[in-house]
Amino acid sequence: MKVTEHIEKANGKTMFSFEILPPLKGQNINSIFENIDPLMEFNPPFIDVTYHREEYVYKELGNGLLEKKVVRKRPGTVGICAAIQNRYNVDAIPHILCGGFSKEDTENFLIDLGFLGIDNVMALRGDAVKSETYFTPEKEGHAYASKLVEQISALNKGIYLDEELQNKTPTDFCIGVAGYPEKHMEAPSLDSDIHFVKKKIEKGASYIVTQMFFDNSKYFKFVDKCRTAGINVPIIPGLKPIATKKQLNLIPHRFSLELPDALIMEIVRCKDNKQVRQVGVDWCVAQSKELIAAGVPFVHYYSMGKSDNIRAIASQIF
Repeated sequence: MKVTEHIEKANGKTMFSFEILPPLKGQNINSIFENIDPLMEFNPPFIDVTYHREEYVYKELGNGLLEKKVVRKRPGTVGICAAIQNRYNVDAIPHILCGGFSKEDTENFLIDLGFLGIDNVMALRGDAVKSETYFTPEKEGHAYASKLVEQISALNKGIYLDEELQNKTPTDFCIGVAGYPEKHMEAPSLDSDIHFVKKKIEKGASYIVTQMFFDNSKYFKFVDKCRTAGINVPIIPGLKPIATKKQLNLIPHRFSLELPDALIMEIVRCKDNKQVRQVGVDWCVAQSKELIAAGVPFVHYYSMGKSDNIRAIASQIF
């Protein structure tokens, strides 16, 4: 079922959803199931599965030269989506990126998803790899998420790259895209960022999931600005509970966002990460309650491969 259909069917009730990471290469899918199983009692209509593109590493050779190798640390997004739909009978939503994909790769990826009966995709540009200062698209690939959305929308109309194909069958994907309540790190301003979010909607995206935020006023301001700009699709808030002191420095740097002073000082006063975890849970519960009171369609949680704190939150909310 499409995300938009889940929202319509819920008739105003806020639903629970979450995102998982594929396991590291060499691990099996049981690590995924072990983290999903405790969350199924909260009846998530969908589970997002991230996609991780290749990275470049340099291996030092004996002669002093460096050998460039391509690795993918977390493969398996499509297989995991198929396994989730088979095991839990819920919708799995794969992320599909511009980075690492040519247009032909994208089309073939979408065809595979269609064969598996997957109804939704999350269309993202993706980040630059560690060896890049700025994002570099694949040769014959897309530089912007809006162009990726455009290709998916075209396939939904039966428009394939090969115009000579006969008896072409349209796909029927519901397309989600990302939104940034505190703007994307590369955007010069929030208003300019929303300008490009609107382009993704105009190209065919049907809903937005936000980057994590820790101050609900940032989300409400973002939604207001989107509505003023004429963006009327559902905007799903994304939340993540802080779990370690290290994340005080890592999260703002990695995701280009601000942490509220009150949250920072609560965590600074914690004696260990067990106390930090509880602060993170309590803060996220308070965020969730305020968002639900405001009538958001979903509260979407970034689990980052761990479900214990998400379960602690959901047990107080859903």
